[in-house]
Amino acid sequence: MIPPAQALSAIPSGLRDPLISCFNEIARNFAERRWEPAELNGGKFCEVVHGILEGAISGTFASGPAKPANMLDACRAFEGKPAKAARAGDRSLRILIPRILPPLYEIRNNRGVGHVGGDVDPNFQDAVAVYQMASWVMAELVRIFHQVSIHEAQETVNGLVERKHPLIWQQGDIRRVLDPSLPKGDQSLLLLYAAGGWLEDKDLATWVEYQNLTQYRNRVLTPLHTNRIIEYDAKLRRAHLTPRGADEVERNILPRYNV
Repeated sequence: MIPPAQALSAIPSGLRDPLISCFNEIARNFAERRWEPAELNGGKFCEVVHGILEGAISGTFASGPAKPANMLDACRAFEGKPAKAARAGDRSLRILIPRILPPLYEIRNNRGVGHVGGDVDPNFQDAVAVYQMASWVMAELVRIFHQVSIHEAQETVNGLVERKHPLIWQQGDIRRVLDPSLPKGDQSLLLLYAAGGWLEDKDLATWVEYQNLTQYRNRVLTPLHTNRIIEYDAKLRRAHLTPRGADEVERNILPRYNV
């Protein structure tokens, strides 16, 4: 997986930062079941992606995102650009991604999200569509700009998602669970839940202040792996929360703190 700090580093920060911010808003609102914000941010996301496509195809990136006068026409215009076999992801940049953006933008404009009078209230089904389309676009951009496999691209996108909770504090490279009375295993699950991707076992041990790394691996990570709460990669010394682990955090840990 590409480290989050390096993901899409070839895109200027004026576009890269808003892209990641918009995607994180969509993912966070979706995880928190706030359908309207999850859908609304899909419109901002489309505008940023449109600017990235323009830059990738023309060779010159704008300093920041701008709203096209007509998103559908602007996306169709990409199909008229000449193909370049030497350009990484050429067809995806000109055809595939531009065909994804209009329906994503349409949900924001005409499904009761962006304006009064839409024919459908904000709902789970539309929010799922927004999240999945945005996630696919993000993975495709990572695949193109980093020339990696689809699997690695999606892993990188998963690692970009931030779940912020008052229970977790971060300063620089240090992260802490602010209730030290929690068992080390629960603290580890919370940190993995907030990260949304792989974390190195030595970092987890440091953050939960487990003094002996070997014992932490044997007494905390391995039992969690055995119970399928986490996936522990002993070869690469890293851990990732499973869906069962996420459910454990959401049902049995976070409700104690009303977060």
